[in-house]
Amino acid sequence: MRVSIATAPGGANPNEDWVAATPTLAVVLDGLSTAGLDTGCQHGVPWYVAQLGGHLVAALAEPGWPLADGLEQALDQVAALHPGCDLGNPGTPSATVSILRAGADRFDYLVLADSPIVFERADGYQVVTDLRVDTVVPELRAETERFSTGTPEHAEAVRRMVEAQRLTRNTTDGYWVAASSGEAARHSLTGTVPPADVRAAVVLSDGASRLVTEYRAASWADVFVTLREAGADGLISAVRKVEATDPDGRRWPRYKASDDAAVVFYLP
Repeated sequence: MRVSIATAPGGANPNEDWVAATPTLAVVLDGLSTAGLDTGCQHGVPWYVAQLGGHLVAALAEPGWPLADGLEQALDQVAALHPGCDLGNPGTPSATVSILRAGADRFDYLVLADSPIVFERADGYQVVTDLRVDTVVPELRAETERFSTGTPEHAEAVRRMVEAQRLTRNTTDGYWVAASSGEAARHSLTGTVPPADVRAAVVLSDGASRLVTEYRAASWADVFVTLREAGADGLISAVRKVEATDPDGRRWPRYKASDDAAVVFYLP
């Protein structure tokens, strides 16, 4: 198994994505933006994703353990690291989670929120992602698209949207992310894929997958060509080149001109 791994911040702020890979395990976390709102936590999102990522890798060192069980344990362990913080705050540090594990007879996957895993198969591309967040507060999402990225009006619209999203986060009527309770692991999407069907696979945060999903500037076939030719770093560079043609977010409305990006590429 050959592995290519990369992550890069979207701007001057600390990278809130986190990525790790071994020959058999890939973990990508995408910390959720706080939009400047209170989180009730003294540590911050980069601390949270680093702690969760490290505990996840440790929990899944046993190859036969179900991915959701490993995530549940890691979530509870990280919550126990900061009992002095207000973990009941709806904006407590949180993240998307995507895990891919290669075994002798199958690939296991877990996806919690919108960082996708894509399998290149003989008959096409299988995309595993969880887009429940797109169903909440659609009117506020639309409001953010009225303004140019980087303007005060845009920042205020994003703040209002994030504030409203938080009220539906980790609720039965909303969407689920990794936060302060292991319960979220029970709402992840899990499954297996036979290894004979897989030519390659990639795990991405949405800062990288948007080249296909939001910008429509490439197909998944194009992505795998780039990964084979230029690796994970090359894919992030391709995203940045496209974003540079639309710095104000008028062609492709978005929350940030460039988002943090993380990529793990597996080539059996």
